[in-house]
Amino acid sequence: MREFSVPERLGVFGLGVAVAATAWPYLTDTTGLRLPCPLRSLTGVPCPGCGLTTAAVALVRGDLAGAVAANPLIVGLAVLTAAVPPLLLLRASGVLPPPVGWSDRARRRTGWGAGLLAGASWLFQLHRLGLG
Repeated sequence: MREFSVPERLGVFGLGVAVAATAWPYLTDTTGLRLPCPLRSLTGVPCPGCGLTTAAVALVRGDLAGAVAANPLIVGLAVLTAAVPPLLLLRASGVLPPPVGWSDRARRRTGWGAGLLAGASWLFQLHRLGLG
C-alpha cells in the first residue's frame, strides 16, 4: 500500500471537515450541543485554531468573507481539499508518480513554516477577539 503525502493527508482531512461542517449546524440546532475551545474556556485566551469550526461552516454555506473573518487558515485547507481528489486520481491512474519522501531539511522548513503560520493565526485571533 502506498504512502500518502502530507498535502494529500491534509486534503483528505479537509474533506472530512467539509462533511462535518455540513452536518454541524443541524446537530447543534437539534441537540443544543456545543463544543467550546478548551483553552479559551479555561483561560479566556483563544488558540490558533479558534474560529475554524465557524470558518468551515461559513465556507460550506458559501460565505467566503465570513469564513476568512473567523479564521483565514480555512482558505489553505479548502485549496488543498479541492486539489487533492484530482491529484489522487492522477496518481491512482499512473499519470503521476507516487509522492517522494521529504528530506530532513524540507521537513524542518515545513515545521518552521507551520509554526510561524500557527503563530500568525494566534495573533490574528487575539486581535479579532480584542485581546491583543
